[in-house]
Amino acid sequence: MNRLISIAPMMNYTDRHERYFLRLISPHALLYTEMITTGALLHGDYKRFLRFSSEEHPIALQLGGNDPEKLKDCAKMGEDFGFNEINLNVGCPSDRVKSGQFGACLMLQPALVAECVATMSNAIKIPVSIKCRIGVDHTDSYEALAAFIRRIADAGARVFIIHARKAWLQGLSPKQNREIPPLRYEMVHQIKQDFPHLAIIINGGITTLDAIDFHLTKVDGVMLGRFPYANPYFLHSIEEKYFKEHHIPLDRFEIIEKLIPYVEKELRENVRLSNITRHILGLFHGQKGGRLWRRRLSEKSSNYGIDVIKSALEKVRSAQE
Repeated sequence: MNRLISIAPMMNYTDRHERYFLRLISPHALLYTEMITTGALLHGDYKRFLRFSSEEHPIALQLGGNDPEKLKDCAKMGEDFGFNEINLNVGCPSDRVKSGQFGACLMLQPALVAECVATMSNAIKIPVSIKCRIGVDHTDSYEALAAFIRRIADAGARVFIIHARKAWLQGLSPKQNREIPPLRYEMVHQIKQDFPHLAIIINGGITTLDAIDFHLTKVDGVMLGRFPYANPYFLHSIEEKYFKEHHIPLDRFEIIEKLIPYVEKELRENVRLSNITRHILGLFHGQKGGRLWRRRLSEKSSNYGIDVIKSALEKVRSAQE
């Protein structure tokens, strides 16, 4: 499984509609689900949470939880549903996650994380990966991070996605935790040097091809977050640069034309059009007609059918002629 480029798991963003759309632009990026808690899977409509299209492969399931046995059961469900990887969230700093005693606060309990990883790894054949921060609160030294990585690797994890900011569990919102703690890329680079046998993926504030080039000289892969959500066609540039020999490029119009049959199928299953169109607003970012595209989809998606997308596309074509 290629880990060179991946798209971060993001709550309220990387749902199955977003992933299907991104896959049309990028055949090679590794995609992640939103974080799904063990409680949601074990006590909720698990088929709805785990549903995805075969076109989304390769795809990883991100789990949130702290109970080894519950995580094991959910990991087995993910494997049975066809996911290519199970990822444990050890980096989210939100109050809801913190109150459930999982996410970033788990970095302060490496023995428990190790038990969770070992229990899952022993129960499934697909990889178990970790997404974490470089530290939490005042536990933010390189030595503490290295000790955490070593402990979890000994338990069976071979893939670590490291957000190069620490998390503050008190006083900062999730958004502030993505912006205020300084990026310390050098710590992630050093982890790769000290643990060359592990796959180390870097995450946080990476928005240019030059930055991706630089980090790929230091680590095994780069995970992108909100930047490609706002400007999804940036992934086309990545495909052209890193996967050119295996890439059949689609322009923006072709992407929407390929998306339309998917949208029509989803509408027949009573999915709201706006649940899909909200993900494609940025496709014409920086292009003539981009504002018309966003306005048409935003104003009409809640009340109209597939013709909204077709008419928005025609508006862009007219603007570019």
